[in-house]
Amino acid sequence: MTEKMHSPTPPQDGLRQHIMVFPYPAQGHLLPLLDLTHQLCLHGNVTVSIIVTPKNLPHLYPLLSAHPSAVSAVILPFPRNPSIPSGVENVKDAGCTPHIMASLRQLREPIIKWLISHPNPPVALISDFFLGWTNDLGVPRFAFFSSGAFFASLVHFVSDKRHLYDQTEPVCILDLPRSPVFKTQHLPLTPQSPLSQDVNIVRDMNMNFSSHGCIFNSCDCLEEEYMRYVKLKVGHSRVFGVGPVSSIGLGKGKSEVNVDVKALLGWLDGCSDGSVLYICFGSQKVLSKEQCAALALGLEKSITRFVWVAKTDPIPDGFEDRVAGRGIIVRGWAPQVAVLSHVAVGGFLSHCGWNSVLEGIASGTMILAWPMEADQFVDAKLLVDHMGVAVSICEGGKTVPDPYELGRVIAETMGEQGREVRARAKEMGQKARAATEARGSSTVDLERLVKELSSL
Repeated sequence: MTEKMHSPTPPQDGLRQHIMVFPYPAQGHLLPLLDLTHQLCLHGNVTVSIIVTPKNLPHLYPLLSAHPSAVSAVILPFPRNPSIPSGVENVKDAGCTPHIMASLRQLREPIIKWLISHPNPPVALISDFFLGWTNDLGVPRFAFFSSGAFFASLVHFVSDKRHLYDQTEPVCILDLPRSPVFKTQHLPLTPQSPLSQDVNIVRDMNMNFSSHGCIFNSCDCLEEEYMRYVKLKVGHSRVFGVGPVSSIGLGKGKSEVNVDVKALLGWLDGCSDGSVLYICFGSQKVLSKEQCAALALGLEKSITRFVWVAKTDPIPDGFEDRVAGRGIIVRGWAPQVAVLSHVAVGGFLSHCGWNSVLEGIASGTMILAWPMEADQFVDAKLLVDHMGVAVSICEGGKTVPDPYELGRVIAETMGEQGREVRARAKEMGQKARAATEARGSSTVDLERLVKELSSL
């Protein structure tokens, strides 16, 4: 397997620390790590080599353009896997994370070969928490968590306690702060999860807490007690909460935005403050016909204004005509951060993926939680029970909500009964934004991370 360098003219400054970065090729993992890399280039005297496969290279273009003398790409061929169609190198195209993870493990030898042959080998590696096998590459490794510290703590706790899944009653996790209670099917790494069925994946997840350091796209105002828990479990203070990185990063939007942004924001300008519900279930989930029908009817009954990012979801016939003027259906991508930040938007109906959670919180928007899979149940628990900035409306990837009950909850939450939740969300948004400002907790931890990297 051969490598190809996509590299600018290397800097002549021999004092720069060389850092290797290895993202996991899924949008919710890759983009936050590239945002962090951008921050390291701004705050540290570093050069960065990013491990990437050919079809994921375009994601690096904004970073390569912003830091032409500091960032280069190490392009390695994507290893063949009979379970992955030819030409597929990203989770959004593969539809199954475990196969991608299995393939990437085959890059171990090419990476070691590159490390050995490099005239200025990296002093540290920052790799995604799905890539635990990179712990043994002979370079101090920092695990980057694109999810929260609460989720990471729970994964660490349950990974060697398979007996917990034999229980039919909800499980109380006494070891964790606040002793959270979960239905067994909402815990990470359930026996039914594709991730838990691969012993290598479970081992990789376990290796994260034995890394040289842990970096979280989170901040103290959201998860301080779980940051402390991670520090306790790893036995050192090399745990950094540097988020939300999307609010301090490259400012990238989705390249697939195919809506008239000016018209959309103009429509919001004509709506009363806090009156609009924004609806989006992330980049992976497509609702079933039955789920769409229930959500559509619930929106009709709620008489609430809304923007629904429906992608390829099967919207019921005639729905758009019936809600004309009161709701907008967006096919494809919408400028989510801009919409959430608009004064007219008072709620965010979300699947509670971590990046969406951070964008919702940073904008100070109340979340209506419909967790469906993976870390989303844990994220929803944090938002609803621990922080009080969200309201639960449904749960489960295949659940079809009762449309009349859904309409009632939407109407009440977006109305007077949601006032306290909206106020807490607004206050939390101010704290989250402050974390990334001068002397904020995330800025302090970013500077601490830069200092740690410079000492290696």
